[in-house]
Amino acid sequence: MKLSSRLPIWSIICPVVAWVLLVLSLTGSGTGLGGLFEALLASGLIAGILAAVFHAEVVAHRVGEPYGTLVLALAVTAIEVALIVSLMIAGGEAASGLARDTVFASVMIILNGMVGLCLLTGGRRHGEQSFGVFGVSAALATLAAISVLTLVLPNYTTTTLGPVYSSSQLTFIAAVSLVLYGTFVLVQTVRHRDYFLPVVAEADEAVHAPPPSNQMTGLSAALLLACLVAVVLLAKALSPTLEVAVASMGAPKTLVGIIIAVIVLLPESIAAYQASRANRLQTSLNLALGSALASIGLTIPAVSIVSLMTGWTLSLGIDAKSTVLLMLSLLVASLSLGTGRTTVMQGTVHLVIFAVYLFTAIVP
Repeated sequence: MKLSSRLPIWSIICPVVAWVLLVLSLTGSGTGLGGLFEALLASGLIAGILAAVFHAEVVAHRVGEPYGTLVLALAVTAIEVALIVSLMIAGGEAASGLARDTVFASVMIILNGMVGLCLLTGGRRHGEQSFGVFGVSAALATLAAISVLTLVLPNYTTTTLGPVYSSSQLTFIAAVSLVLYGTFVLVQTVRHRDYFLPVVAEADEAVHAPPPSNQMTGLSAALLLACLVAVVLLAKALSPTLEVAVASMGAPKTLVGIIIAVIVLLPESIAAYQASRANRLQTSLNLALGSALASIGLTIPAVSIVSLMTGWTLSLGIDAKSTVLLMLSLLVASLSLGTGRTTVMQGTVHLVIFAVYLFTAIVP
């Protein structure tokens, strides 16, 4: 991305349009348009996503790596957590598995879909790409630990039957998740920041361009937050339409959660894709793996607090099919990202696993 001295007008108009459509949806003013209004909401959603990617790039370029990738990951995750918690409070006991389904979908989308697309795109464009193996290994180890402790272990504990933790176990696992994620952020930004920096000087002109001014960065940060809130709320507004479409297809209801997770993760996915095309694979992997860690490391503690405060049962354990796919994804990611170099082969493998995940979600 080549920055000018001021923000392009489209990057300011898009959030405004998204919020106008959101207000019309919340007030019911556009319901008379029927399907046309749904199409407008979808257009506003796409506009918000594109603007969010642009403003995240502006902020990231100002603060530098690896802080820049952390900005978008934390911003999206914070909005995602707020959305899940609000849906849990509104749905009560019926939404006991919502957090599990959303977190698992996010991990699979990021670990296979996002990473696979970035590796395949970068490999096709640049042949072979390199990255710092120490930072990626730390991220994968942390992700594997949190994923198994929160999504798999609940199926095998005996204090309470079923895919749930007892209150004391849930409290302990929530604390452990925060400790693991907090330690990773400390390592990424302070203790071993060099692990997450490019291994070689990058030739992309955007990396070496002068950073934006403080005023421009502040405006982009505010517009980024506005875009992310609009994207999540517009996705929520479109979810009833998605449920009807999925039901008409005869597909399982879990497909709705996958579609919403894809929409929420689109800003990070596009940013990671653009970085990979520009031969900045380290930045791309920082975005992808950081997003997965933020999603699971912050969502589980947040929903655990809601569960403990309300007394609702929180179903965390995934089924046997999902467990197999999760273990396969973690194993393949460890192998494909364990050498510090990638080609189209690794990208193809991850995308095939992602295709299997989507297919088995529709045809279980």
